[in-house]
Amino acid sequence: MKIAVVNSFMNDAHREKISTAAAQHHMEVAYYKTNDEALPHLSDVDIIYAAATGGGSKLAEAAPNLKWFCSVSAGVDPVLKPGVLPEGCLLSNSSGAYGVTIAEHLVMVTLMLLRRYPEYAEIIRRHEWKNNLPLRSIKDSRVTIVGTGDIGTRYAERIQSFQPAAIVGVSRTGRKRSPVYDEAVKQEELEAYLPKTDILVLCLPGTKETTNMISRERLAMLPDDAFVINVGRGNSIDQAALVEALNTGHLAGAALDVMAKEPIPEGDPLWTAKNVILTPHCSGKMTLAYTRDKSVAMFCEDLEHFVKQEPLEHAVKRELGY
Repeated sequence: MKIAVVNSFMNDAHREKISTAAAQHHMEVAYYKTNDEALPHLSDVDIIYAAATGGGSKLAEAAPNLKWFCSVSAGVDPVLKPGVLPEGCLLSNSSGAYGVTIAEHLVMVTLMLLRRYPEYAEIIRRHEWKNNLPLRSIKDSRVTIVGTGDIGTRYAERIQSFQPAAIVGVSRTGRKRSPVYDEAVKQEELEAYLPKTDILVLCLPGTKETTNMISRERLAMLPDDAFVINVGRGNSIDQAALVEALNTGHLAGAALDVMAKEPIPEGDPLWTAKNVILTPHCSGKMTLAYTRDKSVAMFCEDLEHFVKQEPLEHAVKRELGY
């Protein structure tokens, strides 16, 4: 069997770990830094370990004998499209590797919004000296987290020490995944909680059910001083309605690491919306050593399951999209 590893983040320790695991089962491993470098060599590959996003579908389509696609990315939307993966091909992702880095990003932007960083940054840009803007705190705030997987739960664990009034977890099942949540409710119950939410955090995967989940109508249900933070998928929010809510003062601010269109088009009103913190989809990525090490460990763990024909620990539920 042959494995193609298509990742630019690999260091010698990562390659040694994978090569050692593969050698135990008499598998060949080839390492490629880019998709273009890998594409001509995939015709007889059995396993691909690469990002499903950013061209992963082309890799899969170039491997007619593919038996398992292990995605470095948590999102697998591109390879779920009909005809991309061969019939019977297994699919897993690296959901669970990104919780630490994205949770820390969430804590950062939460504090930046509450302590009015966008406004203070503008004051300093104008070379002014004004330091008396009223601030708010995570303490006693009502936090609603939509998406209670690894990312949402890691964030909840971290902000719990700031003593929020309540942390409500919203998910498809409504299952209480961790005691860190004061309440756990189903997505159908979200509207009942929006009017009593100070900080709305979205950690949603990209599925049909999550598209436009935070609609214009639901944005209007939030208090006028609420904050919205999104690290999931850009299409989960009505972006035009969000910009309008920010500019008219209905919302106190927003932090977006994902947008409806990426990169943000030149001239898009999102660029100049009031009190918005924009980051270029950088909260996750493979930029933290922990994330890289965890992803490789997850792949090697599932390689053992694959060889033994056992269910993959990190398998994607295709009917759910994650």
